[in-house]
Amino acid sequence: MGHVTALQRIVIARSPDHPISYNGLAEPAYPMEQLRFLLSLTTDDNGYQREQRSAAERAARASDVSLKVIHANNDVFEQSQQLLEIIQSSKDRRPDAIIVEPVSGTGLPRVAQAAISAGIGWAILNCDVDYIAALRSNSGPPAFAISSDHLEIGRIQGRQLAALLPHGGFVLHIQGPAINSAAKQRTDGMNETKPENIHIKPLRGQWSEDSAFQSVASWLRLSTAREGAINMIASQNDSMAMGARKAFEKNLAAEEQSKWLGLPFVGVDGLPQEGKMWVDKGLLTATIIVSPNADVAVQSLARAFQQKSQIPERTLTVPKSYPGLEKLGVRLADG
Repeated sequence: MGHVTALQRIVIARSPDHPISYNGLAEPAYPMEQLRFLLSLTTDDNGYQREQRSAAERAARASDVSLKVIHANNDVFEQSQQLLEIIQSSKDRRPDAIIVEPVSGTGLPRVAQAAISAGIGWAILNCDVDYIAALRSNSGPPAFAISSDHLEIGRIQGRQLAALLPHGGFVLHIQGPAINSAAKQRTDGMNETKPENIHIKPLRGQWSEDSAFQSVASWLRLSTAREGAINMIASQNDSMAMGARKAFEKNLAAEEQSKWLGLPFVGVDGLPQEGKMWVDKGLLTATIIVSPNADVAVQSLARAFQQKSQIPERTLTVPKSYPGLEKLGVRLADG
């Protein structure tokens, strides 16, 4: 059997005889001399999730901890089952802590309790949960939450809409999954700050380019899709904004393509090689830079275990508009 590195990415597969296998191999034991962390992400076909993985891996190397990464294919039941099987595995194969970005807005409370009861630390990313205080009440392993400020992300997007549509209008808004708390908070924040004369037509995606492509393509097939004017395309992440662009490119004749692709497109995440670059190239009009936070979780857990220090119960990272809000109206006029 080939050597399995400490940072090797894990792909979950299932069979009746082998409930979990890792890249086709038997589940490897963690190196006993290192702290052992597991990162559970929602999917591997989303730029922000890939950046979360990369950031966590860099932090693990810097902190000298062993990190394994799994993803849940955007399936809350699969994520729950993956984590419970790992928590219930033999002690030498359990991590010291689990870092999870949950598919569901509930944040997997039963799984979190099972982890803490098994002596496994718990860090939850980008999900507003109310159970962290209870997990921390018995002086057990570390438990905390780190999140992007999703309400503020939504508020910034609402202000972007106002800057780009100063006279109001209609926005096709591609939102994340209905069960996802980040998607809900981003929508709530946008509704707080957008002017009343900007009206939202919501569509749903699964944070991926393909899901937005399918959602917009299906909408375009409706007879009502072209009855009302749409003045802008907004998305709750950059991948879905690009999926919307591709749907217009693939499903419309040249004359209609030109009209739709000439509208402002905005997204969220602002990764250097994705959203930020797409804004610089003119494919998106604006994005919102949202820094990854899985690396912060790895660093915080490493310090907590190594120094026996306390971690704040909840930490928020700060998003920002790209380009700045004061430049958006000028940018659109120049474009």
